[in-house]
Amino acid sequence: MSVTVISLARMSATVIMYTCGMSRWKPDARSRLQQSALEIYRERGYEQATVVEIAQRAGLTERTFFRHFADKREVLFVGADELREILVGRVAIEPVGTAPFDTVAAAVETLAASSTFQPEGRDKARQRQAVIAANPALQERELIKLASLSAALADALRVRGVGEPAASLAAEAGIVVFRVAFDRWVVDDEGRGLSHFVQESLSTLRAATAPS
Repeated sequence: MSVTVISLARMSATVIMYTCGMSRWKPDARSRLQQSALEIYRERGYEQATVVEIAQRAGLTERTFFRHFADKREVLFVGADELREILVGRVAIEPVGTAPFDTVAAAVETLAASSTFQPEGRDKARQRQAVIAANPALQERELIKLASLSAALADALRVRGVGEPAASLAAEAGIVVFRVAFDRWVVDDEGRGLSHFVQESLSTLRAATAPS
């Protein structure tokens, strides 16, 4: 009887240890897959990389990969919905009567201040941009993402009563500011966040369009 109890106790301990070992992989699976993909894309090229090797390098399964991403391309573009929500959400709470471009500028500044674009995220952003720059199809996908953000901003402005072409022009200008600032941020080596470059770009644009 005592042997059986000891065996069961050992079995229970084994099960508990195994379960704990499995659970520790879950919280950061997506970020580990992203990092593995970026490493492989840089080493071997985006076209040659496979989902299987991305998952294996991350210590995960192919099935786990597809829980987080539709395909290997979406590793580079996941999070676009969150960016859209930040922009649209900020537009919605701007005070009534705020000029369209000022509304968009506030939304872009809010986006730049989000956790995605802090100094610690710059290295990953730089790696991502290098992969995209080397592949025309990925460049096209990036332009589509930016266009979708612009369209969402324009729609949000129309909900506030802004007519055309003001809504589209303000939205497009805001995304241009974001893109120019982002391109400067990813090559910056002084540890500054994206907000710094967004504010500089906004100031430059306002100065360029101010009356002489």
